[in-house]
Amino acid sequence: MYRSVTRDIQVSVEPRFIPEDSEPDEGRFFWAYRVEIANYGEQKVQLRSRYWHITDGLGRVQEVSGPGVVGEEPVLEPGESFEYTSGCPLPTSSGIMRGAYHMETETGEYFNVEIPAFSLDLPDTPRILN
Repeated sequence: MYRSVTRDIQVSVEPRFIPEDSEPDEGRFFWAYRVEIANYGEQKVQLRSRYWHITDGLGRVQEVSGPGVVGEEPVLEPGESFEYTSGCPLPTSSGIMRGAYHMETETGEYFNVEIPAFSLDLPDTPRILN
């Protein structure tokens, strides 16, 4: 699990490789990642947009941004959290993702919340002992 905290907003990310949606022989590797955004502050906040910086195993970068997450712009009261799952295809067997959520307070102030960098790596292959 990867975590970061910005202005009392905690972001936790748990990635996992999805072999059934991957085709390694064709250069397609797919990961799902579960994100929890928790408001430990004293103000209500709303997630307005997201930004992702995705680097594959060869150092190629893709940037993705847009409104909300999974079609929502969740409002988090103090003490509330929001969870969602999304995915990322890569042409290589490893990579790294990082990013930010653009948040708005109830008073109209905007600020960025860091999404911690997290690794996209194939799980260890079990060894056969002779």
